[in-house]
Amino acid sequence: MENQIFELQYALDTFYFLICGALVMWMAAGFAMLEAGLVRSKNTTEILTKNVALFAVACTMYLICGYQIMYGGGWFLSGNTTTLQMDEAAIAGVLAQSAEVGFDGDSVYSGASDFFFQVVFVATAMSIVSGAVAERMKLWAFLAFAVVMTGVIYPFEGSWTWGGNSVFGLYSLEYSDYAGSGIVHLAGATAALAGVILLGPRKGKYGPRGETRAIPGANLPLATLGTFILWMGWFGFNGGSTLKLGGIGVANEVANVFLNTNAAAAGGLIAALIMARLWFGKADLTMALNGALAGLVAITAEPADPTPWLATVIGAIGGIIVVASIVTLDKLKIDDPVGAISVHGTVGIFGIFAVLLSDPDANFMGQLVGMLTIMGWVFGFSFVVWLALKAAMGIRVSDEEEDEGVDFAECGMEAYPEFVTQ
Repeated sequence: MENQIFELQYALDTFYFLICGALVMWMAAGFAMLEAGLVRSKNTTEILTKNVALFAVACTMYLICGYQIMYGGGWFLSGNTTTLQMDEAAIAGVLAQSAEVGFDGDSVYSGASDFFFQVVFVATAMSIVSGAVAERMKLWAFLAFAVVMTGVIYPFEGSWTWGGNSVFGLYSLEYSDYAGSGIVHLAGATAALAGVILLGPRKGKYGPRGETRAIPGANLPLATLGTFILWMGWFGFNGGSTLKLGGIGVANEVANVFLNTNAAAAGGLIAALIMARLWFGKADLTMALNGALAGLVAITAEPADPTPWLATVIGAIGGIIVVASIVTLDKLKIDDPVGAISVHGTVGIFGIFAVLLSDPDANFMGQLVGMLTIMGWVFGFSFVVWLALKAAMGIRVSDEEEDEGVDFAECGMEAYPEFVTQ
């Protein structure tokens, strides 16, 4: 009877893990649509190529070395999917039939499902970078950076946080981050920031007196679709981070995570829309879309413990922060075409500390040290890699190619050939 219960829990947890992983994978489509909608039509094909290619690169690099670095799971080209995390003697009868089991004391799941769930998070972190450097970065320089980001940079900081390892043997983190406001989102935004600083702004973005000039995206319906796809995928992102489903208590936790995730997104969108109306005098759709994403990022570090009202407030604060951050970065001449650094970076920092509002086990210093460790490692390593790529192959297209559009320069085709190039 015990073996039957164990096998049922194994099946449920593994299936739940896989479904949530598939939802997170679908976020790749959300990023692709959002970014394609917020860039100019002459740069659409290249941004789509970046998004689909980075997903493939992330999956391959995490298989080659990333998972091994992050969890020591024995993958490194071996195909070993066993991740045992309990006393084998306790489940010897079941393991005799299936050795490919992961167990954390309560949940039990296939090691292959664990890898699949983790690898789509890696791709999400890299997707954040693509939007921030859009419209002027060379495609192959970006993909070269993706190799290092997904194979080395992200797995190392993940090993110090979710992996539970000490930071190069120097110190251990007391850091709480349920689904990755810092580990995934802040890491991606920090890598993007390093690249944007070296890359510089798009031509015409800032006037001779430092004034900011709006460069509208080509397809706001597509950007809106991308936001809805990301909103839906986030249920897998946060919900799957329970790492299990079996049990009444866990099922209730999953329901709370879904409820709070949705509430935070709604709060973020409403707050950003109101903030834009008060600040700019108009209901800015792009700010509203980024507000929803900001609410999602803000709640990601702790979506299980808050009440729905607190989750709404956390999301709303994220929505206010993202509007202020986008305007501030523009004043600093940090050109981010889609607002990714603000959504995932600035709000990611807020999300890390928002954990303190509902998690009694978290502490300020633990969150601060964790945040600084992630930012210091990712920014420092990323800056060196971007700098090396700039010296070796260049990271920015020529002025002529930027004027013509990187679709032609990098991909040799247009996304909308029947339209006049903007």
